[in-house]
Amino acid sequence: MLLQDRRTGTLVEVMDIQLLIDPMESEIVVQGQAGEEEQDPAPSKKDNLIFPSGEDLPRCWLDANYRDA
Repeated sequence: MLLQDRRTGTLVEVMDIQLLIDPMESEIVVQGQAGEEEQDPAPSKKDNLIFPSGEDLPRCWLDANYRDA
């Protein structure tokens, strides 16, 4: 799955989808897609990632207490 880094606008590939949707994980491993060569995998905070369309990630992926007011 490709997401976008909010700060740089670079597309990144998520290495483990299960960690992405787990609200208990605050960081995931991504691989940058800038340039012709793939970058080395690196950790990234999920708060810094958005969908390529500019939409934020679902709150239930980021906050384990998303049901609380």
